[in-house]
Amino acid sequence: MRRRTLLMTALAGVVAAPGTARAADPGPSVTPAGTTRLDARALFFVSYDGLVNNNAFQKNGLLTYKGYQYAAWYTADRSAVLARRALTATTWSTVTLAHKLKSDDSHNVISLGVSRTDGRLHAVMDAHSDGFFYVKSAAGLMDGPASTAWTAAAFGAVQTSLDGLVLTSQFTYPQFVATPEGRLQLSYRAGVSGNGRNALAEYGGSAWTALGEWSGSTGTYTSEHGSSTARNMYLHGIDYGPDGRLHALFTWREQSASVMCAGGGITNHDTGYVYSTDRGRTWRNDAGTVVGTTGGANQVLVTDAGLVVDALNPDHSLMNQESQATDSAGRPHAIISYVPGRFGQCTTDYVADRTANGRAFHLRKNASGSWTKTEIPVPLGSSQRTKLVLDRYDNAYAVLPFGRIAAASKSSGYTDWSLLYDAAGLNAFGEVVIDETRVAQDGTLSFLYQERSTGTTPSPLHVADFRLPA
Repeated sequence: MRRRTLLMTALAGVVAAPGTARAADPGPSVTPAGTTRLDARALFFVSYDGLVNNNAFQKNGLLTYKGYQYAAWYTADRSAVLARRALTATTWSTVTLAHKLKSDDSHNVISLGVSRTDGRLHAVMDAHSDGFFYVKSAAGLMDGPASTAWTAAAFGAVQTSLDGLVLTSQFTYPQFVATPEGRLQLSYRAGVSGNGRNALAEYGGSAWTALGEWSGSTGTYTSEHGSSTARNMYLHGIDYGPDGRLHALFTWREQSASVMCAGGGITNHDTGYVYSTDRGRTWRNDAGTVVGTTGGANQVLVTDAGLVVDALNPDHSLMNQESQATDSAGRPHAIISYVPGRFGQCTTDYVADRTANGRAFHLRKNASGSWTKTEIPVPLGSSQRTKLVLDRYDNAYAVLPFGRIAAASKSSGYTDWSLLYDAAGLNAFGEVVIDETRVAQDGTLSFLYQERSTGTTPSPLHVADFRLPA
Protein backbone atom coordinates (compact mmCIF):
# COMPACT_ATOMS: atom_id res chain seq x y z
CA MET A 1 0.00 0.00 0.00
CA ARG A 2 2.87 2.36 0.76
CA ARG A 3 4.35 1.87 -2.75
CA ARG A 4 0.93 2.49 -4.33
CA THR A 5 0.47 5.68 -2.29
CA LEU A 6 3.91 6.97 -3.31
CA LEU A 7 3.19 6.21 -6.98
CA MET A 8 -0.16 8.01 -6.92
CA THR A 9 1.45 11.00 -5.18
CA ALA A 10 4.14 11.17 -7.87
CA LEU A 11 1.57 11.01 -10.66
CA ALA A 12 -0.45 13.76 -9.05
CA GLY A 13 2.64 15.98 -9.29
CA VAL A 14 2.84 15.68 -13.07
CA VAL A 15 -0.82 15.55 -14.12
CA ALA A 16 -2.35 19.02 -14.38
CA ALA A 17 -5.55 19.75 -12.51
CA PRO A 18 -8.72 20.05 -14.60
CA GLY A 19 -8.82 23.32 -16.51
CA THR A 20 -5.11 24.04 -16.14
CA ALA A 21 -3.65 21.82 -18.85
CA ARG A 22 -0.86 23.51 -20.81
CA ALA A 23 -2.01 24.53 -24.23
CA ALA A 24 0.26 24.17 -27.21
CA ASP A 25 2.31 27.23 -28.01
CA PRO A 26 0.43 29.48 -30.41
CA GLY A 27 1.42 29.78 -34.02
CA PRO A 28 2.34 33.07 -35.65
CA SER A 29 -0.12 35.93 -36.00
CA VAL A 30 0.07 39.68 -36.58
CA THR A 31 -2.49 42.21 -35.41
CA PRO A 32 -2.01 45.78 -36.67
CA ALA A 33 -1.62 48.05 -33.64
CA GLY A 34 -1.32 51.45 -35.29
CA THR A 35 1.06 53.60 -37.27
CA THR A 36 2.82 56.77 -36.14
CA ARG A 37 4.41 59.40 -38.35
CA LEU A 38 8.01 60.41 -37.76
CA ASP A 39 8.30 63.04 -40.48
CA ALA A 40 5.90 64.41 -43.09
CA ARG A 41 8.80 65.38 -45.36
CA ALA A 42 11.70 62.96 -44.94
CA LEU A 43 14.63 63.09 -47.34
CA PHE A 44 13.98 61.00 -50.46
CA PHE A 45 16.32 59.95 -53.24
CA VAL A 46 16.98 56.53 -54.74
CA SER A 47 20.57 55.31 -54.70
CA TYR A 48 21.78 51.72 -55.18
CA ASP A 49 18.05 50.89 -55.51
CA GLY A 50 17.45 51.96 -51.90
CA LEU A 51 16.73 54.88 -49.56
CA VAL A 52 19.11 56.31 -46.99
CA ASN A 53 16.32 56.24 -44.36
CA ASN A 54 15.25 52.67 -45.09
CA ASN A 55 18.17 50.38 -45.76
CA ALA A 56 17.72 46.94 -44.27
CA PHE A 57 21.37 46.75 -43.20
CA GLN A 58 20.70 49.83 -41.02
CA LYS A 59 20.86 47.85 -37.79
CA ASN A 60 19.10 49.74 -35.01
CA GLY A 61 17.84 52.67 -37.00
CA LEU A 62 14.87 51.90 -34.76
CA LEU A 63 15.29 50.48 -31.24
CA THR A 64 13.48 50.08 -27.93
CA TYR A 65 14.97 50.51 -24.47
CA LYS A 66 13.30 50.72 -21.04
CA GLY A 67 9.81 51.50 -22.31
CA TYR A 68 10.81 54.05 -24.96
CA GLN A 69 11.41 53.69 -28.69
CA TYR A 70 14.11 55.60 -30.57
CA ALA A 71 14.47 56.38 -34.27
CA ALA A 72 16.95 58.12 -36.59
CA TRP A 73 16.64 59.59 -40.09
CA TYR A 74 17.46 62.51 -42.37
CA THR A 75 14.78 65.10 -42.93
CA ALA A 76 14.11 67.14 -46.09
CA ASP A 77 16.88 69.68 -45.42
CA ARG A 78 19.35 66.76 -44.99
CA SER A 79 19.63 67.22 -41.22
CA ALA A 80 20.22 64.14 -39.07
CA VAL A 81 17.36 63.72 -36.60
CA LEU A 82 16.98 61.55 -33.49
CA ALA A 83 13.56 60.93 -31.96
CA ARG A 84 11.94 59.09 -29.08
CA ARG A 85 8.50 58.22 -27.78
CA ALA A 86 7.04 56.27 -24.90
CA LEU A 87 5.80 52.95 -26.29
CA THR A 88 2.24 53.97 -25.41
CA ALA A 89 2.56 57.35 -27.17
CA THR A 90 1.47 58.23 -30.69
CA THR A 91 3.73 61.26 -31.11
CA TRP A 92 7.51 61.56 -31.20
CA SER A 93 9.89 64.12 -29.70
CA THR A 94 12.76 65.08 -32.00
CA VAL A 95 16.30 66.43 -31.71
CA THR A 96 18.07 67.82 -34.76
CA LEU A 97 21.80 67.15 -34.73
CA ALA A 98 24.42 69.59 -36.03
CA HIS A 99 25.07 67.45 -39.10
CA LYS A 100 23.69 67.28 -42.62
CA LEU A 101 24.01 64.34 -45.02
CA LYS A 102 27.04 64.97 -47.20
CA SER A 103 26.03 63.10 -50.37
CA ASP A 104 23.11 61.34 -52.06
CA ASP A 105 24.26 57.85 -51.14
CA SER A 106 21.84 55.38 -49.56
CA HIS A 107 24.70 53.62 -47.77
CA ASN A 108 25.16 56.63 -45.46
CA VAL A 109 22.59 55.48 -42.91
CA ILE A 110 22.29 56.33 -39.21
CA SER A 111 22.73 53.45 -36.75
CA LEU A 112 21.96 53.60 -33.02
CA GLY A 113 23.27 51.75 -29.97
CA VAL A 114 22.87 51.89 -26.19
CA SER A 115 25.69 51.38 -23.70
CA ARG A 116 23.96 49.91 -20.66
CA THR A 117 27.01 50.50 -18.47
CA ASP A 118 26.44 54.26 -18.49
CA GLY A 119 23.01 54.74 -20.08
CA ARG A 120 24.17 56.60 -23.19
CA LEU A 121 22.69 56.61 -26.69
CA HIS A 122 25.30 56.41 -29.48
CA ALA A 123 24.87 57.18 -33.18
CA VAL A 124 27.23 56.60 -36.12
CA MET A 125 26.27 57.94 -39.53
CA ASP A 126 27.01 59.21 -43.01
CA ALA A 127 29.84 57.01 -44.30
CA HIS A 128 30.48 54.89 -47.38
CA SER A 129 34.10 53.83 -47.67
CA ASP A 130 35.20 57.13 -46.17
CA GLY A 131 35.07 58.98 -42.84
CA PHE A 132 32.16 58.60 -40.41
CA PHE A 133 30.38 60.93 -37.99
CA TYR A 134 29.63 60.03 -34.37
CA VAL A 135 27.63 61.51 -31.51
CA LYS A 136 26.73 60.26 -28.04
CA SER A 137 24.32 61.43 -25.37
CA ALA A 138 24.98 62.42 -21.79
CA ALA A 139 25.34 59.53 -19.35
CA GLY A 140 22.05 58.27 -17.93
CA LEU A 141 19.82 59.69 -20.66
CA MET A 142 18.49 56.23 -21.52
CA ASP A 143 17.96 55.10 -17.92
CA GLY A 144 15.28 57.60 -16.90
CA PRO A 145 13.63 58.82 -20.08
CA ALA A 146 10.46 60.01 -18.37
CA SER A 147 12.46 62.43 -16.24
CA THR A 148 15.20 63.49 -18.69
CA ALA A 149 14.74 66.21 -21.28
CA TRP A 150 15.02 65.21 -24.94
CA THR A 151 16.91 68.25 -26.21
CA ALA A 152 20.06 69.01 -28.20
CA ALA A 153 21.76 69.83 -24.90
CA ALA A 154 21.57 66.13 -23.99
CA PHE A 155 24.01 65.30 -26.80
CA GLY A 156 27.63 66.11 -27.29
CA ALA A 157 29.27 67.54 -30.37
CA VAL A 158 29.26 65.59 -33.63
CA GLN A 159 32.71 64.02 -34.03
CA THR A 160 34.71 62.40 -36.84
CA SER A 161 36.16 59.78 -34.47
CA LEU A 162 34.99 57.69 -31.52
CA ASP A 163 36.03 60.13 -28.79
CA GLY A 164 39.43 60.42 -30.45
CA LEU A 165 39.71 56.83 -31.69
CA VAL A 166 40.19 56.88 -35.47
CA LEU A 167 39.27 53.48 -36.89
CA THR A 168 39.81 53.64 -40.67
CA SER A 169 39.62 56.10 -43.53
CA GLN A 170 37.34 53.66 -45.41
CA PHE A 171 34.41 53.04 -43.05
CA THR A 172 31.00 51.55 -43.97
CA TYR A 173 28.08 49.60 -42.42
CA PRO A 174 28.07 50.54 -38.72
CA GLN A 175 26.16 48.03 -36.61
CA PHE A 176 25.95 48.29 -32.83
CA VAL A 177 25.54 45.18 -30.69
CA ALA A 178 25.44 44.97 -26.89
CA THR A 179 27.38 42.24 -25.08
CA PRO A 180 25.63 40.28 -22.32
CA GLU A 181 27.57 42.34 -19.75
CA GLY A 182 26.32 45.59 -21.25
CA ARG A 183 29.41 46.69 -23.15
CA LEU A 184 28.65 48.19 -26.54
CA GLN A 185 30.39 46.88 -29.64
CA LEU A 186 30.53 48.47 -33.07
CA SER A 187 30.84 46.25 -36.13
CA TYR A 188 31.96 47.88 -39.37
CA ARG A 189 33.70 47.27 -42.67
CA ALA A 190 37.14 48.69 -43.38
CA GLY A 191 37.91 48.95 -47.10
CA VAL A 192 35.65 48.93 -50.12
CA SER A 193 33.15 46.64 -51.81
CA GLY A 194 34.96 43.60 -53.15
CA ASN A 195 38.06 44.32 -51.07
CA GLY A 196 37.13 44.90 -47.43
CA ARG A 197 37.50 43.49 -43.93
CA ASN A 198 35.09 43.26 -41.00
CA ALA A 199 36.23 44.79 -37.74
CA LEU A 200 35.08 45.49 -34.18
CA ALA A 201 35.44 48.30 -31.66
CA GLU A 202 34.19 48.20 -28.06
CA TYR A 203 32.96 50.72 -25.50
CA GLY A 204 33.15 49.66 -21.86
CA GLY A 205 31.58 52.73 -20.28
CA SER A 206 34.49 55.16 -20.32
CA ALA A 207 36.38 54.82 -23.62
CA TRP A 208 36.34 53.15 -27.02
CA THR A 209 38.92 50.49 -27.90
CA ALA A 210 39.69 49.14 -31.37
CA LEU A 211 39.58 45.33 -31.21
CA GLY A 212 40.69 45.07 -34.83
CA GLU A 213 39.81 43.33 -38.06
CA TRP A 214 38.65 39.70 -38.07
CA SER A 215 37.79 38.82 -41.68
CA GLY A 216 40.25 39.02 -44.55
CA SER A 217 39.99 39.89 -48.21
CA THR A 218 42.82 37.74 -49.57
CA GLY A 219 42.92 34.25 -51.12
CA THR A 220 41.73 32.85 -54.41
CA TYR A 221 38.14 31.90 -55.12
CA THR A 222 37.47 30.02 -58.36
CA SER A 223 34.10 29.41 -59.97
CA GLU A 224 33.36 27.51 -63.17
CA HIS A 225 33.83 30.81 -65.05
CA GLY A 226 36.97 32.33 -63.56
CA SER A 227 38.88 33.37 -60.45
CA SER A 228 39.04 36.28 -58.04
CA THR A 229 41.79 37.19 -55.57
CA ALA A 230 40.00 39.87 -53.52
CA ARG A 231 36.60 40.16 -51.84
CA ASN A 232 34.73 41.18 -48.72
CA MET A 233 32.49 39.36 -46.27
CA TYR A 234 29.01 40.90 -46.13
CA LEU A 235 27.29 40.19 -42.83
CA HIS A 236 23.63 39.23 -42.62
CA GLY A 237 23.90 40.39 -39.03
CA ILE A 238 25.88 40.05 -35.83
CA ASP A 239 23.97 39.10 -32.68
CA TYR A 240 24.41 37.54 -29.25
CA GLY A 241 22.30 34.50 -28.41
CA PRO A 242 20.88 33.69 -24.97
CA ASP A 243 24.00 31.69 -24.07
CA GLY A 244 26.35 34.59 -24.85
CA ARG A 245 27.51 33.17 -28.17
CA LEU A 246 28.06 35.79 -30.90
CA HIS A 247 26.68 34.68 -34.28
CA ALA A 248 27.48 36.00 -37.76
CA LEU A 249 26.00 34.68 -41.01
CA PHE A 250 27.40 36.12 -44.21
CA THR A 251 27.99 35.94 -47.94
CA TRP A 252 31.18 36.68 -49.89
CA ARG A 253 31.36 39.27 -52.68
CA GLU A 254 34.19 38.83 -55.15
CA GLN A 255 35.99 41.78 -56.68
CA SER A 256 36.42 40.20 -60.10
CA ALA A 257 33.39 39.89 -62.36
CA SER A 258 35.11 36.97 -64.10
CA VAL A 259 33.53 34.59 -61.56
CA MET A 260 30.04 35.27 -63.03
CA CYS A 261 28.36 33.74 -66.04
CA ALA A 262 27.51 37.20 -67.38
CA GLY A 263 27.75 40.86 -66.54
CA GLY A 264 24.86 42.55 -64.77
CA GLY A 265 24.65 40.05 -61.92
CA ILE A 266 26.24 40.18 -58.47
CA THR A 267 29.43 38.34 -57.54
CA ASN A 268 27.96 37.25 -54.19
CA HIS A 269 28.27 33.53 -53.48
CA ASP A 270 27.60 31.03 -50.68
CA THR A 271 26.11 31.57 -47.23
CA GLY A 272 28.67 31.12 -44.47
CA TYR A 273 28.56 31.05 -40.69
CA VAL A 274 30.99 31.74 -37.87
CA TYR A 275 30.54 32.27 -34.16
CA SER A 276 32.49 33.52 -31.17
CA THR A 277 32.38 32.35 -27.56
CA ASP A 278 34.68 35.09 -26.23
CA ARG A 279 32.88 38.29 -27.19
CA GLY A 280 34.28 38.47 -30.69
CA ARG A 281 37.95 37.91 -29.89
CA THR A 282 38.19 34.62 -31.78
CA TRP A 283 35.94 33.10 -34.44
CA ARG A 284 34.98 29.46 -35.03
CA ASN A 285 33.47 27.67 -38.00
CA ASP A 286 30.31 25.59 -37.76
CA ALA A 287 32.30 22.60 -36.48
CA GLY A 288 33.88 24.66 -33.69
CA THR A 289 37.37 25.06 -35.16
CA VAL A 290 39.01 28.44 -34.62
CA VAL A 291 39.36 30.12 -38.01
CA GLY A 292 40.10 33.72 -37.05
CA THR A 293 41.41 36.02 -34.33
CA THR A 294 40.22 39.61 -34.10
CA GLY A 295 43.16 41.97 -34.43
CA GLY A 296 45.49 39.08 -35.23
CA ALA A 297 47.20 37.67 -38.28
CA ASN A 298 44.76 34.75 -38.56
CA GLN A 299 41.66 36.19 -40.20
CA VAL A 300 38.54 34.43 -41.50
CA LEU A 301 39.21 33.83 -45.20
CA VAL A 302 37.28 32.48 -48.16
CA THR A 303 39.73 29.58 -48.30
CA ASP A 304 38.99 28.43 -44.72
CA ALA A 305 37.30 25.07 -44.38
CA GLY A 306 33.90 24.62 -42.77
CA LEU A 307 32.48 28.09 -43.35
CA VAL A 308 29.81 27.40 -45.99
CA VAL A 309 26.44 26.26 -44.67
CA ASP A 310 24.49 26.81 -47.90
CA ALA A 311 26.44 26.63 -51.15
CA LEU A 312 25.48 28.79 -54.13
CA ASN A 313 27.57 30.00 -57.06
CA PRO A 314 27.67 33.66 -58.19
CA ASP A 315 25.14 33.17 -61.01
CA HIS A 316 21.91 33.61 -59.01
CA SER A 317 22.07 37.21 -57.73
CA LEU A 318 22.33 36.18 -54.08
CA MET A 319 21.67 39.25 -51.94
CA ASN A 320 24.12 40.45 -49.30
CA GLN A 321 23.28 41.80 -45.82
CA GLU A 322 19.82 40.28 -45.55
CA SER A 323 18.87 39.29 -42.02
CA GLN A 324 19.53 36.96 -39.10
CA ALA A 325 18.19 36.16 -35.62
CA THR A 326 18.87 33.68 -32.81
CA ASP A 327 16.12 31.58 -31.22
CA SER A 328 15.52 30.82 -27.54
CA ALA A 329 17.67 27.68 -27.77
CA GLY A 330 20.61 29.71 -29.12
CA ARG A 331 20.31 28.41 -32.67
CA PRO A 332 20.96 30.84 -35.56
CA HIS A 333 18.42 31.60 -38.29
CA ALA A 334 18.79 33.72 -41.43
CA ILE A 335 16.86 34.99 -44.40
CA ILE A 336 18.69 34.78 -47.72
CA SER A 337 17.32 35.53 -51.19
CA TYR A 338 18.28 34.79 -54.78
CA VAL A 339 16.90 33.63 -58.11
CA PRO A 340 16.33 29.85 -57.86
CA GLY A 341 17.71 27.57 -60.55
CA ARG A 342 14.25 26.70 -61.85
CA PHE A 343 14.22 30.19 -63.38
CA GLY A 344 17.57 29.65 -65.07
CA GLN A 345 21.22 29.16 -64.18
CA CYS A 346 22.48 32.62 -65.16
CA THR A 347 21.12 35.99 -64.08
CA THR A 348 22.15 38.87 -66.33
CA ASP A 349 20.46 41.83 -64.64
CA TYR A 350 20.22 41.40 -60.89
CA VAL A 351 17.53 44.07 -60.36
CA ALA A 352 15.25 42.83 -63.14
CA ASP A 353 15.89 39.15 -62.47
CA ARG A 354 15.37 39.40 -58.71
CA THR A 355 12.23 41.48 -59.23
CA ALA A 356 10.81 38.96 -61.69
CA ASN A 357 11.94 35.70 -60.09
CA GLY A 358 13.64 36.32 -56.75
CA ARG A 359 12.60 34.29 -53.72
CA ALA A 360 13.48 34.50 -50.04
CA PHE A 361 14.55 31.43 -48.05
CA HIS A 362 14.58 30.68 -44.34
CA LEU A 363 17.90 29.07 -43.40
CA ARG A 364 18.36 27.71 -39.87
CA LYS A 365 20.44 25.42 -37.75
CA ASN A 366 18.23 22.66 -36.38
CA ALA A 367 18.40 20.65 -33.17
CA SER A 368 20.55 17.94 -34.80
CA GLY A 369 23.20 20.51 -35.70
CA SER A 370 22.58 20.47 -39.46
CA TRP A 371 21.19 23.30 -41.57
CA THR A 372 17.71 23.38 -43.11
CA LYS A 373 16.53 25.73 -45.86
CA THR A 374 12.87 26.41 -46.70
CA GLU A 375 11.61 28.61 -49.52
CA ILE A 376 9.12 31.29 -48.52
CA PRO A 377 6.36 30.94 -51.17
CA VAL A 378 5.85 34.67 -51.72
CA PRO A 379 7.51 36.26 -54.79
CA LEU A 380 9.80 39.13 -53.83
CA GLY A 381 8.58 41.42 -56.62
CA SER A 382 11.63 43.52 -55.75
CA SER A 383 15.40 43.48 -55.87
CA GLN A 384 15.53 44.34 -52.19
CA ARG A 385 15.96 42.66 -48.83
CA THR A 386 13.76 40.84 -46.31
CA LYS A 387 14.04 41.08 -42.52
CA LEU A 388 13.65 38.24 -39.99
CA VAL A 389 12.00 38.36 -36.56
CA LEU A 390 11.37 35.54 -34.06
CA ASP A 391 8.61 35.86 -31.46
CA ARG A 392 8.67 34.57 -27.86
CA TYR A 393 7.56 31.14 -29.12
CA ASP A 394 10.25 31.07 -31.84
CA ASN A 395 7.72 31.44 -34.63
CA ALA A 396 9.44 33.13 -37.58
CA TYR A 397 8.30 36.29 -39.37
CA ALA A 398 9.75 37.53 -42.66
CA VAL A 399 9.10 41.22 -43.35
CA LEU A 400 9.35 41.32 -47.12
CA PRO A 401 9.86 44.38 -49.33
CA PHE A 402 6.97 46.87 -49.13
CA GLY A 403 6.20 45.80 -45.55
CA ARG A 404 4.48 42.50 -46.34
CA ILE A 405 4.70 39.98 -43.50
CA ALA A 406 4.93 36.22 -44.01
CA ALA A 407 5.30 33.77 -41.13
CA ALA A 408 5.88 30.13 -40.22
CA SER A 409 5.37 28.21 -36.99
CA LYS A 410 8.05 26.52 -34.98
CA SER A 411 5.68 23.57 -34.44
CA SER A 412 5.61 22.83 -38.18
CA GLY A 413 9.39 22.88 -38.41
CA TYR A 414 8.98 26.19 -40.27
CA THR A 415 7.37 24.48 -43.25
CA ASP A 416 4.02 26.33 -43.23
CA TRP A 417 5.11 29.75 -44.49
CA SER A 418 2.20 31.95 -45.58
CA LEU A 419 1.46 35.64 -46.07
CA LEU A 420 -0.25 37.18 -43.04
CA TYR A 421 -0.19 40.87 -43.98
CA ASP A 422 -0.16 42.25 -47.52
CA ALA A 423 0.74 45.89 -46.64
CA ALA A 424 -1.60 47.14 -49.36
CA GLY A 425 -2.31 50.44 -47.61
CA LEU A 426 1.24 51.40 -46.64
CA ASN A 427 2.56 52.65 -49.99
CA ALA A 428 6.03 51.65 -48.73
CA PHE A 429 8.97 52.19 -51.07
CA GLY A 430 10.72 48.86 -50.54
CA GLU A 431 12.97 47.77 -47.70
CA VAL A 432 11.97 48.46 -44.11
CA VAL A 433 14.01 48.90 -40.94
CA ILE A 434 13.05 46.49 -38.14
CA ASP A 435 13.16 47.26 -34.43
CA GLU A 436 15.17 44.15 -33.50
CA THR A 437 14.98 44.96 -29.78
CA ARG A 438 11.26 45.49 -29.21
CA VAL A 439 9.76 42.04 -29.74
CA ALA A 440 11.47 40.59 -26.67
CA GLN A 441 10.35 43.52 -24.53
CA ASP A 442 6.63 43.79 -25.25
CA GLY A 443 5.79 41.34 -28.05
CA THR A 444 5.38 44.03 -30.70
CA LEU A 445 6.87 43.96 -34.17
CA SER A 446 7.76 47.51 -35.25
CA PHE A 447 9.23 48.61 -38.52
CA LEU A 448 10.14 51.95 -40.05
CA TYR A 449 9.11 52.60 -43.65
CA GLN A 450 9.03 55.51 -46.07
CA GLU A 451 6.32 56.20 -48.60
CA ARG A 452 7.08 56.03 -52.29
CA SER A 453 7.96 59.24 -54.08
CA THR A 454 9.68 60.32 -57.27
CA GLY A 455 12.94 62.11 -57.96
CA THR A 456 13.96 63.99 -54.82
CA THR A 457 10.50 64.92 -53.58
CA PRO A 458 10.38 64.34 -49.78
CA SER A 459 7.85 61.81 -48.50
CA PRO A 460 6.35 60.74 -45.16
CA LEU A 461 8.26 58.42 -42.85
CA HIS A 462 6.34 56.14 -40.49
CA VAL A 463 6.62 53.42 -37.86
CA ALA A 464 4.11 50.57 -38.09
CA ASP A 465 3.35 48.35 -35.07
CA PHE A 466 1.96 44.81 -34.99
CA ARG A 467 1.08 42.73 -31.93
CA LEU A 468 2.49 39.21 -31.99
CA PRO A 469 1.21 36.26 -29.90
CA ALA A 470 1.34 37.06 -26.17
